[in-house]
Amino acid sequence: MLQIEKEIWNKGYEYIACIDEVGRGCLAGDVVACAIIMPKDEIIDGVKDSKKISPKKREKLYDIILEKAIGVGIGQVDAKTIDEINIRQSTLLAMKKAIENIRDKNGNKILPQYILIDAEKVNIDIPQESIIKGDEKCHGIAAASIIAKVYRDRMCIKWGEEYPQYEFEKHKAYATKVHREMILEHGPCPIHRKTFLRKILSNK
Repeated sequence: MLQIEKEIWNKGYEYIACIDEVGRGCLAGDVVACAIIMPKDEIIDGVKDSKKISPKKREKLYDIILEKAIGVGIGQVDAKTIDEINIRQSTLLAMKKAIENIRDKNGNKILPQYILIDAEKVNIDIPQESIIKGDEKCHGIAAASIIAKVYRDRMCIKWGEEYPQYEFEKHKAYATKVHREMILEHGPCPIHRKTFLRKILSNK
């Protein structure tokens, strides 16, 4: 899983930021992106696409990845903005924010020299490569997917406390049967993406 990064390191780029997002298909809450710079040749056992790892394992890997990483940045865009500019533009904005927010453990800003992104291209003046199924092929993107997923899942727990009638902590704001039924019963709450609910609410 380090083959892609190795090719770029061999070209003389030291700091490669790997980026992935989570929450794109959710009915509520922020879309969250993570940009991470890992040390050269560092491979963490068990790191793969976050969707293929249990929540317990993700939590464990989250701490290990943050400990090993040279720098990490999180970018997020809220539901209101998603409704205004659409989910794709919001995802790209979250990714750009994540790149701009990369900090080391002392809080110092790090500017990457090269960017690897899962299936997208960000409007930023840094050489970049879009990797289809990047979280399966690239160790750094898989690490970013785990950080983004755990970070957002923790946000879902907080949203669940704020809006208990929707049980965000259980379905993580995805369009599950239970979530759709709760929207029909209670109507949308402030963090729901209104543009995502048209079909559901039209069946009311």
